[in-house]
Parts: sequence; structure tokens; C-alpha cells
Amino acid sequence: MDKKTIPIRPLRSSNITEGKSRAPNRSMYYGMGYKETDFGKPMVGVANGHSTITPCNSGLQKLADAAVRGIEEAGGNPQIFGTPTISDGMAMGTEGMKYSLVSREVIADCIETCVQGQWMDGVLVVGGCDKNMPGGMMGILRANVPAIYVYGGTILPGKWKGQDLNIVSVFEAVGQNAAGKISDQELKDIEQHAIPGTGSCGGMYTANTMSSAFEAMGMSLPFSSTMANPHDEKQNSAQESAKVLMEAIRKDLKPRDIVTRKSIENAVAVIMATGGSTNAVLHFLAIAHAAGVEWTIDDFERVRRRTPVICDLKPSGKYLAVDLHEAGGIPQVMKVLLNAGLLHGDCITITGQTIAETLAGIPDQPRKDQDVIRTVDDPMYKEGHLAILKGNLSPEGAVAKITGLKNPVITGPARVFDDEQSALQAILDGKIKAGDVMVLRYLGPKGGPGMPEMLAPTGALIGAGLGESVGLITDGRFSGGTWGMVVGHVAPEAAAGGTIAFVREGDTITIDAHQLKLELNVPAAEIEKRRAGWKAPAPRYTRGVQAKFAFNASSASKGAVLDLF
Repeated sequence: MDKKTIPIRPLRSSNITEGKSRAPNRSMYYGMGYKETDFGKPMVGVANGHSTITPCNSGLQKLADAAVRGIEEAGGNPQIFGTPTISDGMAMGTEGMKYSLVSREVIADCIETCVQGQWMDGVLVVGGCDKNMPGGMMGILRANVPAIYVYGGTILPGKWKGQDLNIVSVFEAVGQNAAGKISDQELKDIEQHAIPGTGSCGGMYTANTMSSAFEAMGMSLPFSSTMANPHDEKQNSAQESAKVLMEAIRKDLKPRDIVTRKSIENAVAVIMATGGSTNAVLHFLAIAHAAGVEWTIDDFERVRRRTPVICDLKPSGKYLAVDLHEAGGIPQVMKVLLNAGLLHGDCITITGQTIAETLAGIPDQPRKDQDVIRTVDDPMYKEGHLAILKGNLSPEGAVAKITGLKNPVITGPARVFDDEQSALQAILDGKIKAGDVMVLRYLGPKGGPGMPEMLAPTGALIGAGLGESVGLITDGRFSGGTWGMVVGHVAPEAAAGGTIAFVREGDTITIDAHQLKLELNVPAAEIEKRRAGWKAPAPRYTRGVQAKFAFNASSASKGAVLDLF
């Protein structure tokens, strides 16, 4: 690619050379080392999520640097700006977890603001931790200039006593320790060996789920979503991504040309096929909203019913993202789905090729020497794993991850908690018994606020051996590492007067994933009586970002977005 190639469309950034403001505008750029010839080049933003807050993001600077080199080599003018991150794994179980979903909106706002405020010609987003992914994509779609997503990469597995470890191993070990199954020293050993370096949490948890979905949607390069952050191929891919973006700028290929109803359907099919995170439901509702694409919570159920789970990946399976990469990565998964008629092969990608063209060189069948990826004739499960449950407890819908369960049906007495900490303590104290249905409420978008994840209690249930025998429902969220008899995103939420607010200790609740039902077994007249006597709680925050989020957040069934006016 010739550095001197003139773009085929007028540059947005060329306005710095026009009009009466030309001299002041140009002088600011000269102060940063610009030369006269630089003003004819595309100005390309690099939204850099690097930070030392979390291993997910502490390895991103080398990728941003590689992207800068790629932009310069392809004749562009890179401009770096930062985006924040919150580590879900570190914040889990604390008040800080309530800032995680909030950070999705902050990241999107940062990218939209910088790209539009500086009138950039394109943007490359580099992100690692969970909310970097949807936040980055939402910002990309709002700005709608040529863009590409560069995932920071997965972490390598930790090792202890010959076993692979990951972040969920630690949360489950806490429950095992509380149940007397492992010693304090064993718990400490697991804590100290689970995270060996940089990269995002290693299973098909939220970050790897979203990166895989972005690749399937056509907004990231093939194979890039399952690369490990410490490996050189990740830097090479970042540099190549920048060059592909430069070509997209010249062709004026915009994100909303790529992110369509059909490409979102492709992404959701891959999420189902790989056993991805429940959070993908919330985030793709928000991504579709940012793209102006019609997509509802019921569309997930439609795709689920026709898409088998063909990958044996954690949290409910055996393998990690690095194993998926070695087995052929997302392109191999997509080729299996495409051959089965489960993908739209005509969708365009950031490279300018269609999905079918991109996958032309990928084998029709997975390699015989691996069992990470299966065929549609021999799936892990015949239907997808993210079921949308409805009923008097969730008339707008709730999300259940039903893989890994022998029987995803339970009816039991409600054990009601208005916060996560007391629920966790009840599990650790042995007060929760097989057959119980835990209700964790006032943890939704408005009530939390910020819809915190419940990995601490669900991990404790698994560690205590109660993962299949205790139900847990919440208007909050779950970690991508969660599995078990759990139902999240219950909508409407308690703080908005949803039925979950009226559940009382000892009421019976039915979770039935076969019939897609979530029911409070109380007469309708009694529920209405309770509703009439209910009073909304005072907001937990009255100033700052949490107050703004709680005031503006839509229902989880609409993606908990802040601009659904």
C-alpha cells in the first residue's frame, strides 16, 4: 500500500486546512510535530484501553503501538486517546462492581466524543476487559466513521498440581474452602497461580464471548478474537488491523454498513455455538440500539432454537479460548455453521470481503485430532444455551444459561435477599439448602445501580456442591464465568416495580428452562395486593455517574442503554 495514495473521498480532518480558522487550527497540530504534508493524510484515532488496573488491559500498550505503526506505514496520521476500564474480576462482590456496566457507557461516550470532537477519519479501538468490548463497539457505531476493533487477547491458563486454572477457579475455590473441601493453604495456592500474566479471563466468558462475536460480525480480523495477549501474533494482528482500517477509510466502508440485522444474527449464532456469556444478550441489545438495527430479546430465543452448541468451552465445558484458537478458532466454528445454513454468508466484513469469501479457505470440517469444536451432527447440545424465560416474574424476559445442567427445572421455596453480600454470607454459612431458590433483587440497572454481576454467590454455590440443586434468580447480571441453575436480567427489575420486588420468604418459585417459564406461584390477586402496598426505595446515589446511570437506564430487556428516549 502506497503511503502517498490519495483517499477516494474527502477527509473529515481536512477541515483544519479550510476557512478563517485555518491558521490557529494548523498551529495546534504543528505543536505536536506535524509537517505540511501531514495535513493531506487521514487522521485516525487509536482508542487505547491500556491501564495497569487489570491484567486484561495491562498488555494493551504494545498493541496500540503496533496499530500506530500500521497506520503510519499505510499513510495515515495516528492520534491516540485513552478509554477507562473497570476490572469485573477485581470489583466482584464489592460496591465497585456497580461501576462495571456504567463503564460501558463511559467508554462509548469517550470514543464518540473524541472521534466526533476531533473530526477523525477513522478509529481503531483496542480493548481487553469485559465492558471495553461493547462500550468500544457502541462508540464505534455512534460515530460511524470507518473503524475496526482490536481485542487485547485472552490470558494463558494458570497451572497448579497439573490442572489448568482461570479466574473462576478462584471464586469456586472460595466455596470449596467454606464447605471444608479444600484447606486455607490450597485456596491460597489457587489464588496465587490462577492468573499467570496479561490477557482477559480465559474461558468463553464475557470478554472472549464478545471478541468472538465481533469477529463473526465482521468488525475484527479473522482469528484475532482467540489469540493470547502474550503471543507475538497478537501484535502482528493489531498492526495488520490498522492497515485494513486504512483501506476501509479509502473505500468509505463504515461500521453501519457492516453491522446489520443479518450480521448481528451471525454474531449471536456464534455466541450460541460457543456457549458464550449471558452478558452478550444485554450487550447486543445495546449494540443493535447504537447501530439503529431492529433487534429484540426475543430474537435471541429465535436464534437459540436453531443453533447447536458445538464447542466444549468453560465455564460449563472443559476448554479455554487458547484451546479453541489451536483447534481452528472462530473461522472454523463459522465454517461449520455456514455449511449448515446457520450463517449469512453474504454479510460484508471490514476487509471488504463477505463472510463466505473470508471462510473460503477454511476446512469444511474440524480437525479430527481435537475435540474442542464439534460438528452440527455431534453437538454438545442440540440447541443454544442462552434461553429467554418469561412468566409473571419476568414478563419482559430473563436470561438463563442452561448448558451443563442435568435437569434445568426446579420449584422451591424463595430465599429472599435485597443485596449480594447477605446472600453470599448465607451460602458460606451453610444456610442455603438443596431445593431452595435464592432471590437477589434491587440489583438491576436502576436498583443496583449498575446491574452488578453475581459471580461471588454463584461461584460459592458451585464450590459448595449446590450448583445443580439450588436455583438463583436476580435482576442483576452474572459473570460470563457463571453456570448453574441461575436466571439473571429479570425484567422489569425490583426498583422499577417488577414482580420480583413482591416475592416473600417461603413463596414457591418455578424455574423451567424446558418451557421457558419463570413463575412466582402466588395468586395474581395476592401479587396485586402486594404491589399496591409497595413503595419504591430511595435511590442509592443522588449525585455523580451512578445517579445519572440510575436515572437514565432503560430496562435490561432493552439493553440498559441510557439514550432510549
